[in-house]
Amino acid sequence: MKVCIYGAGAIGGYVGVQLKRAGVDVSLVARGAHLEAMKKNGLKLLIDGEERVEHIPCSDNPAELGPQDYVIVALKAHSVPGVVDAMQPLLGNDTAVVTAVNGVPYWYYYKHGDHLENKTLESVDPGSKQWTGLRPERAIGCIVYPATEVVEPGVIKHVYGDKFPLGEPSGEITERVTKLSEAFAAGGMRAPVLPNIRDELWLKLWGNLCFNPISALTHATLDVIASDPGTRAVAKAMMLEAQEIAVQSGVNFRVGVERRIDGAGAVGAHKTSMLQDLERSRAMEIDALVTVVQEMGRLAGIPTPTIDIVLALVRQRAQIAGCYN
Repeated sequence: MKVCIYGAGAIGGYVGVQLKRAGVDVSLVARGAHLEAMKKNGLKLLIDGEERVEHIPCSDNPAELGPQDYVIVALKAHSVPGVVDAMQPLLGNDTAVVTAVNGVPYWYYYKHGDHLENKTLESVDPGSKQWTGLRPERAIGCIVYPATEVVEPGVIKHVYGDKFPLGEPSGEITERVTKLSEAFAAGGMRAPVLPNIRDELWLKLWGNLCFNPISALTHATLDVIASDPGTRAVAKAMMLEAQEIAVQSGVNFRVGVERRIDGAGAVGAHKTSMLQDLERSRAMEIDALVTVVQEMGRLAGIPTPTIDIVLALVRQRAQIAGCYN
């Protein structure tokens, strides 16, 4: 099994080390100081009180790595359209593309089964670049739950979690997704194959949709947003609007809104990824987490008044900070 991880940062590097230790033929696409450190010293993973170092083929030129069985895309969502052309040398006739990115993926309406079948989403896939260049039939959905960080070039720290639910857009349990699940398991990661990956996608997106932009606007941590009556009410309103959109297209939420908010608050004084990106002057994942839900609401004919307001505010905040284009 040949697996290339495109974007060997915090999550991608963690997965790469664990798969390599399981005997998978892994390669990594990275850049800059992180790439140079991996070439020189290998990729170091700090996990469970130990250091795991693996020397994995890595490059900033995918053409050097050749066609793969699986390409795991572990980039920030807004970065993916810009590398579709560069990814082409990795894609053979049967290559699967595993979308380990936050938010709604480009293939969402593929095998969807209603009037929105094969609809593309401009907010996450401008000009249908991914739909055309990666193709939806290659896609395997992947929801990322672990927390990891790059503590210095070539060194990744695992903070918590090991779960990566997988699923085909069609809901089928195919040989390719089963083999990938088994490879993750051999590497000490849980990757259950789900019959409806969209349910899991929405469960994570449900929180990201509201907590990320609210935190970027207020600079509050999860515990504060969930416990303050005002911000909790805003989060709940956004989640209910999103839930109506998702349920209309067949998504089932296995927990209620209040429990989902309480679960986020229980994480404690945690800064969301969007707030961290703002503080570090990095591009913020606004479109994949918020704009896309607004777009899906428009397609479904469902109004999203609270989402619209918060989106307008967080976009302006990000634009002023130079973190959104």
